[in-house]
Amino acid sequence: MRKSVQNLKVIANLRLNDDHHLLQLHAPDQLENIIPGQFANIHVDQSQSIFLRRPFSIHAVDYESNIISILIKEVGDGTRSLAHSPVDSYLNVIFPLGNGFSIPSAKEKVLLVGGGCGVAPLLHLAQVLNRHKEHDINILLGSRSRTDLVELDQYAIYGKVFTTTEDGSFGEKGFVTDHSIFSTQLGSFSRIYCCGPEPMMKAVASKAKASSVWCEVSLENTMACGFGVCLCCVTETIQGHKCVCTDGPVFNINQLKWQI
Repeated sequence: MRKSVQNLKVIANLRLNDDHHLLQLHAPDQLENIIPGQFANIHVDQSQSIFLRRPFSIHAVDYESNIISILIKEVGDGTRSLAHSPVDSYLNVIFPLGNGFSIPSAKEKVLLVGGGCGVAPLLHLAQVLNRHKEHDINILLGSRSRTDLVELDQYAIYGKVFTTTEDGSFGEKGFVTDHSIFSTQLGSFSRIYCCGPEPMMKAVASKAKASSVWCEVSLENTMACGFGVCLCCVTETIQGHKCVCTDGPVFNINQLKWQI
């Protein structure tokens, strides 16, 4: 798949809560097909001290308007700088990078599980699955508290939304794997797609494996180059060490050497 380096115009910068921003970026050229789970590497122009690009999952795609959306959580100088990109400014972006989620060709009941910023690639995945209409799409989103949950209304456009919060302020209390859907419905799903902190993904993978449910996860290893050159994102698989940025970020759990 052809990668593109483009200066994308910031046409909207929406503050979702205290530390999450949604950037809507307009591409000058017609967007080619972007597979859910692929990511973009963005140059931090506004900083004199940050030299490496920052990787972000592609959150949503509007092919008619030529817009991609990026969900950013402020966690450091780079993300803070990008999160405050002014409208009408431009960001230099390399995209789409990596390999995305597998899309079922026939009707299936699927569960999308996201925690923290791991919810980002799941909206685009839900969009694509919804195009086929016949899929039964279920989306489980977890966070520390109600204020950390973002865009629930957008996810609800494409499927049934369930939530957990660690403090019990919204949805069921606990981690995503504490949700009753895992104890009452897990065996009814043919596929699970997951992204979030590694301990969360390992817990989801363990439950999926125990119930013989097919599962893919999107790893969030530190990535610098996006082309498999710097080797800082390597993960161990049954076929040896793989670069998350080029061989992933999406892997089937049976490919990974996780103790689950």
